[in-house]
Amino acid sequence: MKYLEDIILKLGAVDRRIIFLLIGLAVLIPLLTPISLPVRETPTTVKFYEGIDNIPKNSKVLVSFDYGPSTMPEIHPMNVGVLRHMLRNGHKIYISCLWPDGIYMALDALEEITDEVNPDNQSTFDIKEYEDYVLLGYRPGAEAVIKGLASDLRKVYTVDAKGRFIDDIEMMDEIKNLNDFAYIYSGSAGYPGTFEWVKYGGDPTGVPMSSGTTSVQVNEVIPYVQTGQLIGLLAGMPGAAEYEKLIASPGIAIQGMAAQSFAHIVIVIFIVFGNLAFFIKQRRDRKY
Repeated sequence: MKYLEDIILKLGAVDRRIIFLLIGLAVLIPLLTPISLPVRETPTTVKFYEGIDNIPKNSKVLVSFDYGPSTMPEIHPMNVGVLRHMLRNGHKIYISCLWPDGIYMALDALEEITDEVNPDNQSTFDIKEYEDYVLLGYRPGAEAVIKGLASDLRKVYTVDAKGRFIDDIEMMDEIKNLNDFAYIYSGSAGYPGTFEWVKYGGDPTGVPMSSGTTSVQVNEVIPYVQTGQLIGLLAGMPGAAEYEKLIASPGIAIQGMAAQSFAHIVIVIFIVFGNLAFFIKQRRDRKY
């Protein structure tokens, strides 16, 4: 027994640099060598998946990139997954951005999808700008932008992200406002984002919409799911991993969840050993 207590005391007093190293390895190894962990879908994620999967084929959909690099690990996998899902169903995608950094996030997501190859070394998605998608880009104004899109899109966007006139883009011919879209999706990290899209976009127009948010926003956003104003919700990285499983397209979210899980295990182990070491030392001090 004393021998076991001595081991616990040593583990409880291990140099913090070793702990940091072990946590680093616990995160790095699953990212470099994909490890498959069970992923159980939550009802809100299943509802989200069904909402997008039930959009009539070959529809026009609006996807909004409302986040920046700081929340990219949580939101970006969702948006990439949503683009994959929509492209598989033949939808025409129109991309807007309420955040200045959103345009770079959108370009990165499109590049990631374009660079995907299948086992035959052929492009998985042979997509073309102005045929499969239009990158409208960023406009300042937060909720004012959404109000403008709800009434007259061409007053908000006269040109797209590349400076091409909207009236010269064939994909934009039948698009006048939000009512001309079959679905709205927002990948949101805060303001402006999900709340503004619901209040000034989805609710006034009646266009069905859903959203993916950071984990810290979930408690605030979930009431919109319960009232039916949002069709499902992707909640942080766990939601992104669940969605990747549902669309049968494993990506960085599933790998990230494995890395996160192993890191948590290491942390919990050292918390347990630290507490055990504290009580053992306290008992020995009282004895002597």
